[in-house]
This record gives sequence, structure tokens and C-alpha cells, in this order.
Amino acid sequence: MEILKLGGSVVTHKDRPKTPNTEAIRRLASEVAIAGPRKLVVVHGGGSYGHPLAKEYDISAGYSSPRQLAGFSLTHQAMVELNRIVVEAFLDAGIPAVSIAPSSFIVTEDRRIVNVDFSVVSRAVESNIVPVLYGDAVLDSARRFTILSGDQLAARLATDLGATRIVFGVDVDGVYTANPKLVKEARLIEELSLSQMRGMVRIGEALSTDVTGGMLGKINEAGAAVDAGVEVQLVNALKPGVINGALRGEKVPCTWLRR
Repeated sequence: MEILKLGGSVVTHKDRPKTPNTEAIRRLASEVAIAGPRKLVVVHGGGSYGHPLAKEYDISAGYSSPRQLAGFSLTHQAMVELNRIVVEAFLDAGIPAVSIAPSSFIVTEDRRIVNVDFSVVSRAVESNIVPVLYGDAVLDSARRFTILSGDQLAARLATDLGATRIVFGVDVDGVYTANPKLVKEARLIEELSLSQMRGMVRIGEALSTDVTGGMLGKINEAGAAVDAGVEVQLVNALKPGVINGALRGEKVPCTWLRR
């Protein structure tokens, strides 16, 4: 079984509120279909759907004001809307996809998953159905509620369900020595070990100019999965054919995270 995580910068236009990247979503669904039947779980990010609302109502920090209750619901509903678009594209491509809301079976404690039951996801995969999950607004035992990132969800799914690989589809070819959108000389790092990843995470904010936005968080979340023996591959899902090639095991520009 494999996990395919599609970033919010891939499935939406992040600079325009509630604007799906319909062309990319349909192409990616087609690429998954062409790659052939496989045991697969798909997770997608929030992009311009979930993030603006979560930020406006400060959902990630947890409860501090009654006005956030509506914000929690609005953030979840925005993700449901985006998920519907993604699932419909997969169905149109002939993939037996089904939506599963993380907030219906996951409770976090201080933003980390503690109570979870992946049995429905596992049973769907065993039945050759493709579950499509997403980063979501979830209940939290310490903060009342928070935001569960799709990256944390993908890593936990891989660890608990024994996946062989997570493919992170992002908007660049992988991890670079500097931000390739700003630094022309930036070089793609083709492989990172667990110790190198942990070194990057320890550097923290000092590294933020050396990787693309959100990449440090992905590396941080991926660490637990890599430690459990899961291979992690970061690829550019905005480039046609890359996701298809990655799923088929072909050589594509990427960064591998390994033990």
C-alpha cells in the first residue's frame, strides 16, 4: 500500500480564496488512473480553501473565543467542498474513490494525533477502494479543537497501516539547498537520511530560507514514517507525468527521504 499526499499548492490556487486548480486535479486523477489499479490512500491539503479560514479564526491555536466555533465549522466545511472536487475528478477518471472525513474518527491532543481508528480506511483499501482524506479541523483534548495537517495525517496513515511509501506531490521537484523560486543556483538534494532530516528540523527557523515554504514541516512529519521503514518521495505534482511516473516506479526528479 502507498500514500499519495497532494499539497494544497497543487490542488488549489493559493493566492485566490476557494479556487481549485481544476486542471491539475483532473490531470492528477488521470495520471493515477493510468498508473493502474493499486492499494492507495490519497490525502490532500487545504490550500486556498482551509488555510484562510483557519488563519482568520485562529483555529490551530485552539479555543479562546466563542466566535471560533463558527470558524471551526466553516473551516471543516471548506475542506469538505474541496474534497468533493477532488473525489469527483477521481471518479470521472474511473477510480473508485470515496471521501472519508478525518474529523469523524480522529481526536488530537495538543495538535498531535492520539485517538484514531483507521479500520474503515484499511477496509476500504482491502476492498480496492481508494479513500480520499484531507487536512481537517478536528477536536483536540487539550485545545478543544485544532488543525490536523495533511502531512501529519499521511505520515501516521503510512506508519499505522504499514505503507511501503509516501509520495508527497508538491510544487517543486523536492528539497533544495536554497529556495529554487528565489535562488537561481539552488541545487536539488536527491536523497536525505534520517539523521540529516533531524538536523534540518533542529535548525528550525534558521533553515526556513533554505527550503521552499512548508517543506520543513513535511520533513519533520515524514521523520516518524521514515523511522518506521517507510520510504518518502517528494516530487513536483505540477509537472505533467511526474506523479504517474513516480507511482509506476520510474525515475523522476525528486528527493528521497530514507533511513
